[in-house]
Amino acid sequence: MSRVTDLSREEARRYARQITLPNVGAEGQRRLKHARVLLVGAGGLGSPAALYLAAAGVGTLGLVDFDVVDASNLHRQILHGTAAIGTPKLDSARARLADVNPHVCVETHETRLTSANAMEILRDYDVVVDGTDNFATRYLVNDACVLLGKPNVHGAIFQFEGQASVFCTPDGPCYRCLFPEPPPPGLVPSCAEGGVLGVLPGLVGTIQATETLKLVLGLGDPLVGRLLLVDALGMSFRTVRVPRDPACRACGTREITTLIDYDAYCGTPMPNQDDDALEITPQELAARRAAGADLDLIDVREPHEWAEGRIAGARHIPLGTLAGAIPSIDGSREVVVYCRSGVRSLHAVHQLRAAGIPAVSLAGGILRWEDDVGVG
Repeated sequence: MSRVTDLSREEARRYARQITLPNVGAEGQRRLKHARVLLVGAGGLGSPAALYLAAAGVGTLGLVDFDVVDASNLHRQILHGTAAIGTPKLDSARARLADVNPHVCVETHETRLTSANAMEILRDYDVVVDGTDNFATRYLVNDACVLLGKPNVHGAIFQFEGQASVFCTPDGPCYRCLFPEPPPPGLVPSCAEGGVLGVLPGLVGTIQATETLKLVLGLGDPLVGRLLLVDALGMSFRTVRVPRDPACRACGTREITTLIDYDAYCGTPMPNQDDDALEITPQELAARRAAGADLDLIDVREPHEWAEGRIAGARHIPLGTLAGAIPSIDGSREVVVYCRSGVRSLHAVHQLRAAGIPAVSLAGGILRWEDDVGVG
């Protein structure tokens, strides 16, 4: 079979408007059909990227995710719908993408990406699209792409701003050239904690899909060595140069030769058996309050979260200001710290215990408190 006739008649009809493009043609469409693209994350960024790559005719799409669909996902994660709430995201994504384009093969990897499996999962794909929402996986994807020589189509979002670039090409920088090391735990809130405008991942994810198609087709000027910054409120787009750093531990000196898990550095800890001893359940806290215990209940969320609602009797000390507020905390009282879901409060507890204050974290945060106990 010739290279051009590798497209079926139905595929030729489906992609007719794309094949008409002088720089694509049937040969370019065939390249797309034989391309293998991995999307790490089937959430806010992965949703628009996957939909447009499937519609464009990328032959094989791999999806890595281990989460289930939650109602709070639906304002931005357009791969999923109300009927999918409570089901694995990969099941929802597979069904949606099959409806968008039945000619696309969807390969699913229902697992957390770790240092133990990243190389095996990424090695069989041509391009990697990073749709992750945490620094730990972002650095893991970057390092694996450098080691494997795979282009890394990067995207990130927060509140009303986003960014995109193409890392890990032979002549371009990697993510570590821009941000050499992960941020310390608790310094940068996640989208779950800081919020995100629902349409923003649509903008950035579509840019990622565009860059991926350019890489596969060999067209245009990809965002190699450039970081695209998106300001949704000002509706402005600007680019800044990102040079390759000869001293970069990943793509420069090549000091990084194996993968590690960065959860301990990035504020997204893996479940730790020792953390159980640092937590109190909502039912236990409610019982202590009902018994009249002398509690110092501390809310470490951001001001806008505090304004939206809080547990009665709590006082507000945002995590970023906790170190300076330690002298105001009486270690002789029972200190209980809470946040939205229990991640930031565990960091606060470690910080307080290092200062000699035997604090505990509310397991599951205010979300679990509202589910198990109620408001107030």
